[in-house]
Amino acid sequence: MILGLGVDIVHVRRIHHWLAVPGLVQRFFHPDEIVAAEGRGHSAALSLAARFAAKEAFGKALGTGLSGIALRDIQVLNNHNGRPDMKLYGTALARFQAAGGRSLHLSLTHESDNAVAVVIIED
Repeated sequence: MILGLGVDIVHVRRIHHWLAVPGLVQRFFHPDEIVAAEGRGHSAALSLAARFAAKEAFGKALGTGLSGIALRDIQVLNNHNGRPDMKLYGTALARFQAAGGRSLHLSLTHESDNAVAVVIIED
C-alpha cells in the first residue's frame, strides 16, 4: 500500500549558487553524493539539483516535511544500471520507519534549468 507520494522541482541556478559558498554543499549532501557529482564535471550542479529535489520529495512523501531530518542522512545514488535509489541513515531512517515505510521508489529527471524528483513510500 502507498503511504505517501512526494514530488519536487529544483532550479539548477540555486545549486550553482550553493557551489560558490564554501561549506554549503557539504551541509546538504552526503559525502558520496558530492564525490559522484564532482565526477560529472560540468553536470555537477544538475546532478546535485536532482538529488536535492529527491530529498525534498522524500519529506513530502513522509507527509511531515524535512524538519528534524539531517539532509546528509539521505543519500541519492545510482545502481549498476543507472537507476536512482535512496539510502537512508540516522534521522531520515528513523522517520521513515516511524511512518511505517518498508520500501521506497525514486524517479529523477532533469533538463538544463530544472531537476524533478518523485518519491513513493510503501508499507
